[in-house]
Parts: sequence; structure tokens; C-alpha cells
Amino acid sequence: MSRLHSLLICFIALLTLNSCLYSPSLNYTEWKEVKAEREMLVQHLLNLLPAIQRKQKAAREEARWLAETSYKAAAAIARFNRPRYTSWMNNRLVNSPRNRKERGLCWHYQHDMYRELRRRPLKYYHLGCCVSDLNRGTEHHAVYAAAKGKSLPNAIGLDAWMFNGRLEFYLPATMAAEKWEDEPATLRFLQKQYPEKHQKPMEHWARVKSDRYPRAYVDSDTPAGRATRQGKLMQENIRKGLQARKGKLTNY
Repeated sequence: MSRLHSLLICFIALLTLNSCLYSPSLNYTEWKEVKAEREMLVQHLLNLLPAIQRKQKAAREEARWLAETSYKAAAAIARFNRPRYTSWMNNRLVNSPRNRKERGLCWHYQHDMYRELRRRPLKYYHLGCCVSDLNRGTEHHAVYAAAKGKSLPNAIGLDAWMFNGRLEFYLPATMAAEKWEDEPATLRFLQKQYPEKHQKPMEHWARVKSDRYPRAYVDSDTPAGRATRQGKLMQENIRKGLQARKGKLTNY
């Protein structure tokens, strides 16, 4: 390989990395490559179902809705969170004593993805919350979709955080190899916050930062949560968002 060829490969890799440091563009989900990825996700979701269900029109429509919404919601969530660095660097800014970023942790994205995927009832699939590398300093939270009655590792992980809104999905073999685990307490909390067909806008946050303790969070729908600085910011974001969209709950 020539030196010029090597430099060209390095330059392309650098451009690719730099593009992932920001949220996706408004037309990202309509790119040809992304549409192809969405079609792949539809098929992988269908593969989770029993063979007799895969041929049913309603099952195929539900798998398509899950795939399309996952991609569109992931991009919209990132645009709202405004990442400026790698996902891990954004974590440091959110957790910094100066609170240099409002949101951007992987579990923030997990909560937001769950919120968006609960906007319609699911007949063939169910959603779960999962974590890998728990208590190792590199724990990673995501949402997963599994066939009704099934769970990990027979599921597909849906990760909006890793590449700042560019959905990364993990197949069952990866979920097993990386030892993803269920998060039942998180799931119970989010099920209560976001029941099927809920009407909460995309600016709603399930938890907001405590004013007293930088890394502590409280339920955003409680009086204590609404009274925090971030709770008040959330309410203002909701007001502005609904006004700009003329009452529409999402912008995608």
C-alpha cells in the first residue's frame, strides 16, 4: 500500500469520526445507506418471531414501525441533546461539577428511546431495558425489542447513544456475547412514566437532576422534580416545543 493511499484512508477515517461527534442532520434517516440499514433491522426483528407470524401483514407492519421509529427517534433525541464530542466525552461533561451539559448519558438516551417507542401498543413485540458491564465503570444502558413472551438474549438491542443519534442495533448473538442483562427496576419505572399510547412530548425527561447533589436524579413528574432547575427547564422546553410544532408531540 502506497503512502498516499494510507494517508487517504486515514483522512477518510478522520472525517467519518468527526461526523459522528455531532447529532445527525435533518435528512439523515432518508439517506440511501440508512434506509438500507432500516430494512435490515426490519428483517432482523421479523426473525425474532415464530415463522407463522413473520408472514402476517400486521406483524410486518409492526416490525417496520419499530425499525423506522427507532432510527428517526434516535436522531431526533440526539439533535435535542446537542452532542459535541464522543459519547463518552459527553458523559464527562454531563457529570462534571459545573454541569457543562444538561443531558447525554447513555441512560438518558435509553429513557428517551423507551419514551418514543411506547407511543403505540405492540402486539407482536415487547420492549425491555438492559445494561452491560454493570458496576465496571463502563456500564452501558439501552432498550431492547423481543418477541412477546421472550427476553434476553433473544432480543435486539436499540442503542441511540453510542454514535450520537445514529442508531446502533445489536443482534441476539451480540447481546449474549456481551452479557447484556435486564433492568427490571428501570423498566417498571419507565412503564409507569410512559404507558402505551402516552401523550408526553419528546421534551419530557423521566428523571431530572437534583439541585443539591450533582449526580442525583429525581422523578420529573413529582413536585420535587418539577421544582428543580432542570425540571423547570424541561417544562419550558415542552412549552416551546409544543408551540413550535402546533401541539404535535414529536418533530419527526
